[in-house]
Amino acid sequence: MASINNNKETQFSPFRERLYEIIFEADTPAGKWFDIVLLIFILASVIVVMLDTVPSMRQYSTIFIILEWIFTIFFTVEYFIRIYTVHRPKKYITSFFGIVDLISILPTYLALVFTGTQTLMVVRALRLLRVFRIFKLGNFLFEGQVILKALKDSRDKIMVFMAFIVIMVTIFGSVIFFLESHSELGNPEFTSIPKSVYWAIVTLSTVGYGDIVPHSPLGQFLSGILMIMAYAVIAVPTGIVTNSLSKAKKRKEARKFTSQVCSYCLKDGHDIDADFCKFCGGGLHLSHPAEKNGNKPNNQPT
Repeated sequence: MASINNNKETQFSPFRERLYEIIFEADTPAGKWFDIVLLIFILASVIVVMLDTVPSMRQYSTIFIILEWIFTIFFTVEYFIRIYTVHRPKKYITSFFGIVDLISILPTYLALVFTGTQTLMVVRALRLLRVFRIFKLGNFLFEGQVILKALKDSRDKIMVFMAFIVIMVTIFGSVIFFLESHSELGNPEFTSIPKSVYWAIVTLSTVGYGDIVPHSPLGQFLSGILMIMAYAVIAVPTGIVTNSLSKAKKRKEARKFTSQVCSYCLKDGHDIDADFCKFCGGGLHLSHPAEKNGNKPNNQPT
């Protein structure tokens, strides 16, 4: 099979490769400084959007508009440069961060047609998730992967548990509707089974808004049973996920991870000594000591 590095799509100029290193990687001083500046712009943009909604700050609305367009133009240029520098642009465009990057610049342009959409720009706060990679917080990356692995391993048990909860609140909602609607002391606000199911969900989750409560003795008794059951119900998913977390952490605790992002599939979480992506087989950019000195590693994927 032909080497992925010999693929025509990988024949980037040194300038293009350097640009990718600065924008996508945080292993070099230039890349780290770029991402720090990017985070400052993101924070400043979110603050401007928040201040623009404060009535006492409306006198500065013109300044806020100018600043917002500066931020939007910067993020737009950055977005297209990211598309230009990756080996597979479609991968980036359809990735989580690619979608967030696109959504973060659309509201400003949509505001030219639809008023009020500029407030949606607070979604840019999601881009702050890059802080984990920028500052090479390896422990956080490791723990994040452990949590995702635990949730994936326990998804079947969680789905069964959620199905049980849906059945339970439906039954309790139906019973409380019958009790309250057929009792002289019942609460007339229980007007339908769906609204009664809403009460059951609020009670079982221990949220307890108190906007609708049973008045009849039997309804209050049933409510007490449901609240007591809630403590046991809450403990079930905790035990499931905790057990999966323990197993996932044992499997991963002996492994170290790097902040390198594959330029082909844009996935991270590679072993710190890896030369090639474990997901697609592509060469990791500057992942090998020899590459950092300007050379290529001797072994190439086939």
